[in-house]
Amino acid sequence: MKPSQSTNGEAIAPFLASVPEIALEDLRQRLARTRWPEREPVCDWSQGVPLSALTPLIEYWQSNYDWRRCEAMLNGFGQYRTRIDGLGIHFLHVRSVERNALPLLITHGWPGSVLEFHKIIGPLTDPVRYGASAGDAFHLVLPSLPGYGFSDKPAQTGWDALRTAKAWAELMRRLGYGRYVAQGGDWGSFVTTAMARLAPAGLCAIHLNLVLASLAPIEGEELTPAECAAAADLQRYGRHGMGYGSIQSTRPQTLGFALADSPVGQAAWIFEKFREWSDCAGDPWKIFSRDELLDNITLYWLSNSAASSARFYWETWYHDTWGNLDLSPVDLPTAATTFPKEIARPSRRQAERTYRNIIYWNEMQQGGHFAALEQPAIFVRELRDAFRQVRA
Repeated sequence: MKPSQSTNGEAIAPFLASVPEIALEDLRQRLARTRWPEREPVCDWSQGVPLSALTPLIEYWQSNYDWRRCEAMLNGFGQYRTRIDGLGIHFLHVRSVERNALPLLITHGWPGSVLEFHKIIGPLTDPVRYGASAGDAFHLVLPSLPGYGFSDKPAQTGWDALRTAKAWAELMRRLGYGRYVAQGGDWGSFVTTAMARLAPAGLCAIHLNLVLASLAPIEGEELTPAECAAAADLQRYGRHGMGYGSIQSTRPQTLGFALADSPVGQAAWIFEKFREWSDCAGDPWKIFSRDELLDNITLYWLSNSAASSARFYWETWYHDTWGNLDLSPVDLPTAATTFPKEIARPSRRQAERTYRNIIYWNEMQQGGHFAALEQPAIFVRELRDAFRQVRA
């Protein structure tokens, strides 16, 4: 089926990103008029992004950053929009040159976007060109979450992870994929797990790089040293790193007024998390380029999605926190790759309490929350290995 067609009368239309120049000029003018706070009275990141760390990034954003380069990259991948359950959904659809490629749906999270996947699109869709086997090829479908990027902003409540999972299942049906796999990290893990519980026709396996499982011991169980370390890290995150989540899950609109009006505020809000959640030893520039981070930040700014993306927390996390995860069984074949700097790192035995059909499990020695962007070669290899056994 051609991606511009539909099986049920709902059009799938090609989409080209073309931001008006006046919006880019407005951004530059706002950056030039920034009113900066005073320098923080500490010598680390314990109060947030240091002034000295943010100012060079903002100077580059104002003077040297080129959104048109990013826009051309997105348009080169193949972008589309369709209306599902009353909401316009944006997605990248990149078909492999290999006829027998396995369709793969990948869902991003916050503060990410489909731009997180720009390094893995080529190797996954055209493995031969990148020195791998044609039998490892995928057709890729990369949707933008509701309220993110070029997807529409919900005007009514109800767009949580479960409703999104149902929309993604409809998207894959509408694209004509009768058999496919799905992958997710961050909110993508919530959506992908919800899809696995729904088990829509065609979905045959999932892969997660953030496994949603309880790290608490069950009665009579003694935690291993690795499980103790993971639990301690999650507790520290809850005490010192959850402020953003508390705000976004309870007051997304109030936050939105500030971030929608200040590009520097939007940049700091996102930049902090890319540094804190990545495996970068405290230096984000060891892992990311300025353009990579600013591409993502600029997409949030130009789409004015600070409030709408935060509302996904209100919809899903306000009722479903780490202390109250949905741990109902998942019987669909599940693969998982854990990375050492991930926020939550359950062991396999902890994961098996919820995911009862784990077909692949691997624990990496490097990488963090933004695995596809931080360690694209590892991420690609993991997806190839994880899904190899479910290929027809």
